This record gives sequence, C-alpha cells and structure tokens, in this order.
Amino acid sequence: MAPVPPTRHLLRAKDLADARYFEPIGVDDMAAAAGLSRAHFSREFRRTFGEPPHAYLLTRRLERAAALLRTTDRSVAEICLAVGLVSQGSFTTSFTRMFGVSPTAYRAAHPPAADHARVPTCLVRAYGRPQHRTFREDGGSARD
Repeated sequence: MAPVPPTRHLLRAKDLADARYFEPIGVDDMAAAAGLSRAHFSREFRRTFGEPPHAYLLTRRLERAAALLRTTDRSVAEICLAVGLVSQGSFTTSFTRMFGVSPTAYRAAHPPAADHARVPTCLVRAYGRPQHRTFREDGGSARD
C-alpha cells in the first residue's frame, strides 16, 4: 500500500514552520494553522512526516543557523536569536547533537570561501571591466 500524501492542512502547518522559523512559533501555532487540536495535530504530523512537529521546527532552525555560521560573521548568540531560539545553552546542545560539533567548531570547519579562493589581481581587473562598451573602442560598427 502506497503512503498517503500529506493533506493540505498538515502542509499549511509545515509551510508555517518553514517560512516563519525565526519567529517564536510553537506546536500550538502549527496546530492552529492546520485547524486541529494540539494532540491530534501532533499525532497526524508525526504519522505523516516521520517526526514530531517540534523536532521539525527545531531542525529548520538549526539548518538555518548552520547556514548563517557558514556565511556570516555574526556571533553565535546573535545567530541563536536570529533563528528563533532564546537560550544559547540549549541552542549549543541541540546544534552539537545534530551536527556533531559545537557551533563555534562548525564555523571553524567551514571558513568563508574568500579564505580558499585566491584570485590574481590581473584576473579581477580583466573580468571586472564592463563587457558592454559604450565608446565603440572595439572597432565594431555602430549597428553591433
């Protein structure tokens, strides 16, 4: 028997978690978006998506935190708050459980690309010039 596709009301709740993970939303808010009681929603969400709604929301937040650690120089405390979590200790514990390293160690293992890619200045100058010339220096006709 094929698995039953998620119903629209569960997808609304999942979309809420995906779009507003940084807000102080919880399972009650997700259940309200689905139009179900908290208990019924939690059972249906787990049955349909394979994890409880709170775990799903936490996973979205931690994935976004990992992206911010890789791409910004914001402090761990700022990132914790930016993804909708309020306790840096809980954030660090959850992050370590999910990724196997602390947020600080994760950032150290994923330095910015600028640290790896050294582009010679001559190439930056050559490819940084405008491609569409306005003064017809290339000798082309005015119709080009």
